[in-house]
Amino acid sequence: MVYMINIFIVLIVLVVFKLMLISIFFYEDIKAAKRRDPAAKSFLEVILLYPGLHALIYFRIAHALYKMHFFFFARALSQIARIFTGIEIHPGAVIGKRFFVDHGMGVVIGETAIIGNDVLLYQGSTLGGTGIVKGKRHPTIGNNVVIGAGAKVLGNISIGDNSYIGANAVVIKDVPANSTVVGVPGRITRQDGKKMDVSLDHAQVLDPIMQTIEELQDRIQKLEKK
Repeated sequence: MVYMINIFIVLIVLVVFKLMLISIFFYEDIKAAKRRDPAAKSFLEVILLYPGLHALIYFRIAHALYKMHFFFFARALSQIARIFTGIEIHPGAVIGKRFFVDHGMGVVIGETAIIGNDVLLYQGSTLGGTGIVKGKRHPTIGNNVVIGAGAKVLGNISIGDNSYIGANAVVIKDVPANSTVVGVPGRITRQDGKKMDVSLDHAQVLDPIMQTIEELQDRIQKLEKK
């Protein structure tokens, strides 16, 4: 009985020690998650229950292994993280400070992706490549960028600082700083605070596919009247 109690105490101490290490080394990331997710009630909740933070912890370790050329073990660890979190981050990617993945299921970040500081990714977003070429083939994301749910940023392109990529947008060209991009393919609707095309309000954002269909319907109606 005493032996079991001692084991239990040791396990508690190890868990507490682990939580302390995470709190110290990932303090900025935990704080960023707490600040950006209104559903987060405490630091402890973020540490224990947020898959985005867990995926980031796995990534930091895998990235260190990757830089030491332990490629197999780094990739194996990233796949373990994918199983437990639903977030796939290649260990070769470079990720800045205060990175936060909200919800996270289905997020994919490619090998040569570079992500700046204070970046927020929502579930289902992808930073992917567009071919099998070697070298830099994934996006470079600037600081303070938000990438919406289901958005796809593809290829060796750059997304400027303080930009917002709308939900389900597909971006395959460079985006200047302070821009908002929506649609398929992605198009800039606002830049440096000036409206380029349509409102930033999601309820008012034009769907380019539906817009094209409506234009075709108008043309058909006009032809039928003739």
